[in-house]
Amino acid sequence: MKRIVVKVGSNVLTTSTGKLDITRMSAIVDQIAWLRHHGYDVILVSSGAVACGKKELRVEHELDSVEQRQLYSAMGQVKLVNLYYDLFREYNMHIGQVLTMKENFEHEEQYKNLRACMEVMLENNVIPVVNENDTVCVTELMFTDNDELSGLAAKMMGAETLVILSNIDGVYTGDPADPTSQVIRKVGINEDISSYIKTSKSSAGRGGMVSKYNTARSLSQSGIRVIIANGKRENILVNLIQQPDTTIHTEFSPAD
Repeated sequence: MKRIVVKVGSNVLTTSTGKLDITRMSAIVDQIAWLRHHGYDVILVSSGAVACGKKELRVEHELDSVEQRQLYSAMGQVKLVNLYYDLFREYNMHIGQVLTMKENFEHEEQYKNLRACMEVMLENNVIPVVNENDTVCVTELMFTDNDELSGLAAKMMGAETLVILSNIDGVYTGDPADPTSQVIRKVGINEDISSYIKTSKSSAGRGGMVSKYNTARSLSQSGIRVIIANGKRENILVNLIQQPDTTIHTEFSPAD
């Protein structure tokens, strides 16, 4: 089977008010189910736990940034995975939660254990739903963001493709709000487009186009194709497979 990692950012899964977008989440699940029925192994790297948790509890006293991250992620991850469970169950599909830390990719034994866990899940038709373990990952223990995590997972699991779903269509030649800006459709293996990469970060997540670009460059050098696309566009994952030439996105070509 072809193997694909799909990373869904917080800005895809939340509304402008920060509330979890159940309709969008359901649409993503529908598309992953389509991929599974068309011969793809799928690993889902999903943000959104902190956003879920913030809507669950009103705290009467001030929390620092670490306390907020730990509290809201602990509560939100339960809700997030439960929602995925219910949505995938409609397709009679099983999911399994994989919470990981940066050090799991840095120590050989932990790396092998993590890979073995996800392999046995895929062998038994269980979709891994991966996220950082925000309850214990703080400061130097943290991934840069889930773009980095998805890239490491794609390498570890030998994926052919990583699809990063954001709230914009790809890498633009200028400000995405500028109607004269265009999406760069294909980036060659040795092509440098860093001058087009903006340093601003997303409103809901920790990432931004810098992290997506760095992940894409690293993976393309390792022979993995990377696609950056708009997760809020209808049927985006299916269209990337069926109509790649007419579906707007940025693709980083893999090394041979």
